[in-house]
Amino acid sequence: MRKAAFLDRDGVINHRAPSGEYITNWEQMRILPGAAQGIGLLNRAGYLTIVVTNQRCVAKGLLGASQLEDLHKKMRDELARCGGIIDAVYCCPHELTPPCDCRKPQPGMLLRAAREHNIDLAASWMVGDSPRDIGAGKNAGCRTVRILDGNESRDADADLVASSLIEAAQRIIDFDARVVSMTR
Repeated sequence: MRKAAFLDRDGVINHRAPSGEYITNWEQMRILPGAAQGIGLLNRAGYLTIVVTNQRCVAKGLLGASQLEDLHKKMRDELARCGGIIDAVYCCPHELTPPCDCRKPQPGMLLRAAREHNIDLAASWMVGDSPRDIGAGKNAGCRTVRILDGNESRDADADLVASSLIEAAQRIIDFDARVVSMTR
């Protein structure tokens, strides 16, 4: 089985849209500093990198599923040009109600990815910037890293905290290296 780093999109890979708004086109997508490098670190350490993202904008009719796929293809291409390979993208396009099993904090996207990519969830990590992300990781049986901005408390109910994806990647790699050395 393989290990993975599941990554939320908005707030982890790219800047979030203002509250109540959505990223609906490539011109609005602003990749965060160090995101591609962090993904590259995870790639080189043997983690599949899989984006799991709630995208309610599809249910709201603000962009179609094919437009979202195009946006994600451009994101993947840009990250790859900068040294970070995204192995897959899973998206929940649903509205808040009725509830679905894929909208974080539900673990549906992670469970589906695990089945499709032969992933050991207990050896994997969920990296996100919200309690929903951390909840999805915990509900799937993964370890978790919460990306915090400077205004948030360090008490994040996650296994690790970091200020950016590159820091999260390094903490994951260091943590797993310590675990391996302790079991020898």
